[in-house]
Amino acid sequence: MSRGGSSRLNSRSAVWSVTVAVFLMSVIDADAYSCHEVRTAFQLRQVGPLSRVPETPGTDVDLLICKHKGPSCCTRKTEQSYQVAVKRETLQNVQSYSYEPKHLFSTHANAFQEMFRSLLSFSQGHLSSLLEDTYLSLFHHARPHVHQLFSSLSQYLHGANVSVETTVQRFFNSIFPLVYEKLINPDMEGSLMEGSEISDCLRTIRQDVNPFGYHPALMAEELAGALGAGRQLGLALKEGVEAMNATEHASFTKDCEKNLVKMMYCSHCRGLTLFKPCLGYCLNVMRGCLASLSELDQPWRQYINLLEQLTHAAAGKHSLELALLGVTGHINEALLYAQLHGPLITATVDKVCGLSTGEPKGMQPSTSPEVTTPSMTSASSAAPTQFPSDQELQQFAHLRGPFPLKPSKNNKHNLKTFSREFLLHLKPIKSFFMILPNTLCRGDAAVEDSTCWSGQDVVERLLQGHRVAGAYPVSVGERQTTPRTHCQSSAGPHRDI
Repeated sequence: MSRGGSSRLNSRSAVWSVTVAVFLMSVIDADAYSCHEVRTAFQLRQVGPLSRVPETPGTDVDLLICKHKGPSCCTRKTEQSYQVAVKRETLQNVQSYSYEPKHLFSTHANAFQEMFRSLLSFSQGHLSSLLEDTYLSLFHHARPHVHQLFSSLSQYLHGANVSVETTVQRFFNSIFPLVYEKLINPDMEGSLMEGSEISDCLRTIRQDVNPFGYHPALMAEELAGALGAGRQLGLALKEGVEAMNATEHASFTKDCEKNLVKMMYCSHCRGLTLFKPCLGYCLNVMRGCLASLSELDQPWRQYINLLEQLTHAAAGKHSLELALLGVTGHINEALLYAQLHGPLITATVDKVCGLSTGEPKGMQPSTSPEVTTPSMTSASSAAPTQFPSDQELQQFAHLRGPFPLKPSKNNKHNLKTFSREFLLHLKPIKSFFMILPNTLCRGDAAVEDSTCWSGQDVVERLLQGHRVAGAYPVSVGERQTTPRTHCQSSAGPHRDI
């Protein structure tokens, strides 16, 4: 071949080689400077409209948060989308972690109320059985008053504006005409009509005549103490639900939102979509954002302590159960007291209300008690001298039934067992507000012992015999590392633009 032909061939080969090289470089360069992965992450995380992420990175972009030298896959609109998304995602995370205590409070508030309802129902049934078995003449007439008694106690437990003392006294006022007619003076059967002036008089003077002794006051005192704790426990649990609801709607400052964007999304602007925030950096950001919530730590602990105290008060030593089951015993003792003091009660009522029931049996006129009126000294002040002896009480021994005041130990659903389980659930959430930043940074949210995002760059977290919790971007135990690019690694997505 001639020298001229050889020169022309070499020249053509050189041109072809340069053309191929330029083409390959342009292809590689085009792939390296693409925002495809950023757009994919933007779409998968539902940050906003995909049109807000450019196809290729731009230079001299007017950014406010994710500023860095070099091309960027973010624009001002991208940053704005990230700012909205990061607020939404953080609130969702707070909501997910506050769900546990809120669920605990709401479910146990309902469960406690259901248990109270069961105890009230059982106690009402127990009292009805006593009246039917032992005081049959009272049973049908007293049922509405028994129902009203337990209905009012139930309303009180549910937080209604009801007085236990008034409820108990109203019950005894209501049944006094029935007791007077059917137990004390059975020969008067049918002579006292409901709503009559005589019945009204008997209800009015009941507390002054004191026909039931100290039993109404003792019953009211025990119920007020035990049911008061149960009532306060129910109200406190509702307050806990409200506190968690308020936490879920926490507001963030503009600085907090910017720091969250810098921590979670500024790495995306540089094409580093798979690097997670460094743990220490995440904790610093979250503690700053949740500073107002962290101030609730001490009041929250006091609130949990109050819940524990109320739970012990309501369920400790079966106090609420015993108080409700003790209603039957108190009413039975009150009826026995009225029967035993029937002659004295009859004499007093006869003079105050103008009844003509004749001479009380077993009494001499000289022993008749001094008549008292509502404006005079209560007959209860003379009660200590009227108490029956043990021998006198024996005549009514057959009326005393075996009332089971202690709940069965085999019942796994009794109030004490249930409250013990509730107290165990309270312990882990006592430090809820203190550990909330740690909770939000745990799991996949941040990493501690590997390459991570510091808010400014990628750093490599090193272990030097112990974990170092330092400030970021670079601290002891870390070193700056150059982000892998498309050409530096076959790992793929981890690259800086």
